[in-house]
Amino acid sequence: MPTLLLVRHGRSTANTEGLLAGRTPGVALDERGTAQAAALPGRLAALPLCEVVASPLQRCQETIRPLLDARPGLTAHTDDRIGECDYGDWTGRKLAELKDEPLMEVVQAHPSAAAFPGGESLRAMQTRAAEAVREWNARVERDHGGDAVYLMCSHGDIIKSLVAEALGLHLDLFQRISVDPCSVTAIRYTRLRPYLVRLGDTGDFAALAPRAESPADAPVGGGAGAP
Repeated sequence: MPTLLLVRHGRSTANTEGLLAGRTPGVALDERGTAQAAALPGRLAALPLCEVVASPLQRCQETIRPLLDARPGLTAHTDDRIGECDYGDWTGRKLAELKDEPLMEVVQAHPSAAAFPGGESLRAMQTRAAEAVREWNARVERDHGGDAVYLMCSHGDIIKSLVAEALGLHLDLFQRISVDPCSVTAIRYTRLRPYLVRLGDTGDFAALAPRAESPADAPVGGGAGAP
């Protein structure tokens, strides 16, 4: 079966403002995110990509644009099922404010029980994204063969949930996974099991440098990456 590259969108204006963008329309890449997207074609130059699938949200569409410009024959698709989690009433709020919400403790420690008021549950988010991957795996293998490589551009919590699913981890463990903006995660699917072959690869190790204060909780939505 195919190899899937999961690319998180480049850093957005909401990331730098500390906002939980969710499905807010019109959230664009910031200057750094634009540069990250521009570097993506070079990072993936050695790979024979056959298809690109993206979340409908602007920050994902902007992230794949340089890649599509660099490869005019590459087919692009939009799939709502890999769109951002519907955070409901939390959408557009400051992450600094949300940390004091009682639900945040559930989101961090027991995410399989977390459902956002006016939005969706993290279980539903993972289920729809995993179904999309399985359908695209079958379609890509049918059209391009079992050794094909394709790309999905999506969002932090979506990608983390797909990694957990591929590793056979319970959703309650997905907050232990981190994927920075414009990072590449690769999962190779086979008939019997998937293999995680890259996780959150940006080629930038600055994020690993010691910080004065390391966050204790996972950033909902994925965070802004290295400063």
